[in-house]
Amino acid sequence: MDDNLLQDVVDAALKAGADAAEAVGADRQSLSVSVRMGKLDEVEREESRDLGLRVFVGRRQASVSGSDLSAPARARLVERAIAMARLAPEDPYAGLAPQDRLAKLPLPDLDLFDPSEPSADDLEALAEAAEAAALAVAGVTNSEGGSAAWGASQWRLVTSTGFNGPHRASSFSLSTSVIASDAGGMERGGEGRSLRWREDLPSPQSIGAEAGRRAVSRLGAQKISSTTAPVIFENRLATALISPLIGAIAGPAVARGTSFLKDRLGQTVFSPRITISEDPHRLRGLGSSPFDDEGVGTQARKNIDAGVLTTWLLNCSSARQLGLETTGHASRGLAGPPGVSTTNLTVEPGELDQAGLMREAKEGLLVTSMFGPSLNANTGDWSVGVSGYWFENGVLTYPVTEITVAGNLIDIYQRMVVGSDLEIRGSANSPSVLIDALAIAGR
Repeated sequence: MDDNLLQDVVDAALKAGADAAEAVGADRQSLSVSVRMGKLDEVEREESRDLGLRVFVGRRQASVSGSDLSAPARARLVERAIAMARLAPEDPYAGLAPQDRLAKLPLPDLDLFDPSEPSADDLEALAEAAEAAALAVAGVTNSEGGSAAWGASQWRLVTSTGFNGPHRASSFSLSTSVIASDAGGMERGGEGRSLRWREDLPSPQSIGAEAGRRAVSRLGAQKISSTTAPVIFENRLATALISPLIGAIAGPAVARGTSFLKDRLGQTVFSPRITISEDPHRLRGLGSSPFDDEGVGTQARKNIDAGVLTTWLLNCSSARQLGLETTGHASRGLAGPPGVSTTNLTVEPGELDQAGLMREAKEGLLVTSMFGPSLNANTGDWSVGVSGYWFENGVLTYPVTEITVAGNLIDIYQRMVVGSDLEIRGSANSPSVLIDALAIAGR
């Protein structure tokens, strides 16, 4: 989006009575194609241009957004934002980012934008190839479909303090899900990947083969009796154990006192073998950005360093409330005040692969899917529905289903053992994780 247009909106807000303002512009394009049983199922294309405006009148703030970028519509947007701000309650912590914390220009090129744009035919061919490879796996009997998608976005933030930062990124994704069946019933399995550049996507044949393998391997799943045993969470979903940590160290939650870690900054929270880092400048990273959504420069850090909690995740508002400085973790949409989020979060790998973790645990549960997590944010009590495989003598024996695992995250984090099988699949990544004993609720 034209930075002059955004600057004009900010200037108009100041002239209308705002003490400070920021405008965000977003241009988005996307194309997705889905197939089922080798036939085209759906094609969807979307294009949008949107504008967001946040204004401050004293310590009162308001935000509005719209998709009509004409001059009269922009004028109404400014008028509405100022009127809303004057009626809003005072927030002593509201305000733009300090100028000395804004990202410095020129911004680093993180190689996030692939200029190639696929056609619908290109995407259909990818989706068909992935589904066909899955259907070719012995034991697969039906398909829930294959899909391929492309997207490109341009985002720009302009503030009355002089920041003008662009962010451009692309995405390519490919997935398929199939059904395997035998005399004992049916099981689903799927695989999918999303990356910045098309050339980095795995082949559709490998994605389909993995989807088929996962479905067939689930056949004959059994219920097990309730017990307490070692539990391993496979790498593709182990970050679900870390997600509650992100909420617990988010500045807004700490400031409200609704965090089970609110008094633990600077203390040992994990096993000393655990380090969890962020790298917002990773080339082609799904979570990469040179600045956060308040224009603050991002930087690499270790949120957990050898088990020690080193930082809160702070935007400007929560930082002021806690008497600290922003850490560059602000995250927002076109409307509403910023929240917080992480960038390319990584649980650093250990020494044993998944098979090595099973050998160390000897007997227990390997979790390969999770659903319906429940968390008490004040105490850290956590439970989640899972399915996976039972293993004995370090070897997988049979698939299991309809079970729940539970424990307290403060205790779980201190007993975590991480594997070596780290695979970068998204904006948060982890190797497989072993917990030496968790309560398992079965039949």
